[in-house]
Amino acid sequence: MTVSGLHVPLVTPFSSDGRLDADALAAHAAAMLDEGAAGLVALGTTGEPATLSTEEAWRVVDVCAVICAEQGRPLTVGAGSNSTSATVEMLARLDARVAAALVVVPYYTRPSQDGVVEHFRHLASVSPVPLIVYNVPYRTGLTLAVDTLRRLAELPNVIGFKHSVGAIDEATIDFMNELDPDVSVLAGDDLFAGPLVALGARGAVMASANVATRSYADLLAAWEHGLSGQARTSHDDLVPLTRALYAEPNPSVIKAVLAAQGRISSPHVRLPMVPASNAAVSVALDRLGEPAAS
Repeated sequence: MTVSGLHVPLVTPFSSDGRLDADALAAHAAAMLDEGAAGLVALGTTGEPATLSTEEAWRVVDVCAVICAEQGRPLTVGAGSNSTSATVEMLARLDARVAAALVVVPYYTRPSQDGVVEHFRHLASVSPVPLIVYNVPYRTGLTLAVDTLRRLAELPNVIGFKHSVGAIDEATIDFMNELDPDVSVLAGDDLFAGPLVALGARGAVMASANVATRSYADLLAAWEHGLSGQARTSHDDLVPLTRALYAEPNPSVIKAVLAAQGRISSPHVRLPMVPASNAAVSVALDRLGEPAAS
């Protein structure tokens, strides 16, 4: 399996009183695919999975699986924690409707580099679906060495990486330079998606694409087809919007913008997230060329 193109890490819509809004989720998921997404990610960070009950989380997966099946697109599900055994239990619940599991590098406990490799070796050996390693050191507190990334890439049943290191650093360049062609790298930092694709990434998981799906899909397609001038222009045009959508902790601004557009019923986020400020939402809507509500 090769993972490529734009994969949208979906927000989880809630009603104004905080309940899961499955109908809004289904409509939003379908819209993302209609507007150019290659696939969807359920229970990614943008979906606030830490705030969902187990029942709600699997309801989200069920809704997204139906939409992806209807349109013949892959569904990736976030299914990782800092416990190997708990992650095994999450993975065991995945079925053939799911194309891959997005599994975060163990956070907080900060295992050794060897420990990270053995964590993923065990998960890959028992998972019913292929794994995408989610490398996000500014959330996990653990930076992976280039050698560790290469060792993970060699594991059977590991098909790719969501690479979110907050920069195009030397380790990223070294890793991309010697990447096995059978392993996909997806950009996980929206601001760096264009540059990472230029280095050989096959796509991106972009929270901003919840709002402007077609624009971000076109950016990736331009790089894929060698239209470097068009790609750079698209990247430059999208930077102000991307910055605006991340001006406050994700996904508060994105959900507020979607609610202002009438695409979800409420901007509600669950604690410890708090609603986006009016100022942040106004700037984001302005970057989209839409008026803010008075």
